[in-house]
Amino acid sequence: MKKVVLAFSGGLDTSFCCIYLSRDLGLEVHSVIVNTGGFSSQELAQIEKRAYSLGVKSHAVVDETQNYYDSSIKYLIFGNVLKNATYPLSVSAERVSQATAIANYAKQIGAEYVAHGSTGAGNDQVRFDMIFNILIPEVAIITPIRDLKLSREEEIEYLHKHGVEFSAEKAKYSINKGIWGTSVGGKETLTSHETLPEEAWPTPATSNEPRRITIDFEKGEPVALDGERIGAVRVIQELQAIAQPYGIGRDIHVGDTIIGIKGRVGFEAAAPLIIIKAHHTLEKHTLTKWQLSWKDQLAAFYGSWMHEGQLHDPVMRDIEAFLQSAQETVTGKVIVELHPYRFVVIGIESAHDLMSSKFGSYGEMNNTWTGDDVKGFSKIFGNQVSIWHKVNAK
Repeated sequence: MKKVVLAFSGGLDTSFCCIYLSRDLGLEVHSVIVNTGGFSSQELAQIEKRAYSLGVKSHAVVDETQNYYDSSIKYLIFGNVLKNATYPLSVSAERVSQATAIANYAKQIGAEYVAHGSTGAGNDQVRFDMIFNILIPEVAIITPIRDLKLSREEEIEYLHKHGVEFSAEKAKYSINKGIWGTSVGGKETLTSHETLPEEAWPTPATSNEPRRITIDFEKGEPVALDGERIGAVRVIQELQAIAQPYGIGRDIHVGDTIIGIKGRVGFEAAAPLIIIKAHHTLEKHTLTKWQLSWKDQLAAFYGSWMHEGQLHDPVMRDIEAFLQSAQETVTGKVIVELHPYRFVVIGIESAHDLMSSKFGSYGEMNNTWTGDDVKGFSKIFGNQVSIWHKVNAK
């Protein structure tokens, strides 16, 4: 019997795939879930139990959390990447990490096929297919949901016929959890005018009292929270646990999909948004204007190319080298205040702060040049434009 590795989450689509691949196609199903920081050990145990109840031959958990941070999130922080100035690529970057891990697992167990539960209308189908084609071109790809063009109701009916119960109410919202944020999809996000109801958000907004926190960065990486040095992954996880109950980071992203249609997705990403804003504030104090300018341009491309699943393009290594180099002086503490549904960056402390009183205070006093210096500089600085206006005067 030929082996198929199934990217498994335990949700409706991949539950359908388990039954279909084994009973309709006669394949030996080996399910694998890639944990990118969104699952507890209890949740992973429940997913494993479900996989075996659906008849898989084997089930594996691949923990990619640290590697996901090292290969993707770190550079999204360095670049202050927010797609369309809104979305921290919570799912986009995660899917690249997951697809890469699944490709490696399929190679490891010698599978002839790899399968995923993507539909035919989203970005994930392209990300998974493309990365499998790049990393395991000899392995055939099976996509039951896309190929059969099934609705969620048809999937539930199919499962019921095979003795598998799945609640339609449970399938009302599609939730994807990861260390870099949680996405939420439902009937409201399929419209242009509706918003998600309170019950759709995975984390209830229960915190009301303002709270001040500090985040320490070292060469651009968040390494400490409230003075406790715990490493970047734990900073993200613990900050998320603190800030998400404030309702911070909830939004709906409207974007251009890889396949050319517009799409909406809800997300809650308190930690990513706070870290990116805090990091950007620290950079504005510690980098020169042209470092900031070129970083913005390269990071915009990096985020867009990551969104489209192209992490394995060698140009991404080139951009990462620039981003890494630019972080050499981005070290310091950022003070942030949390409030219900919002946060405020209070300020920074850094030995590399270029806003130093040694060289003057903006708008008040300088210690480096004279008024005559400025008069001469101003004439030279505007000289070419002045010549243009004189030559072309009407």
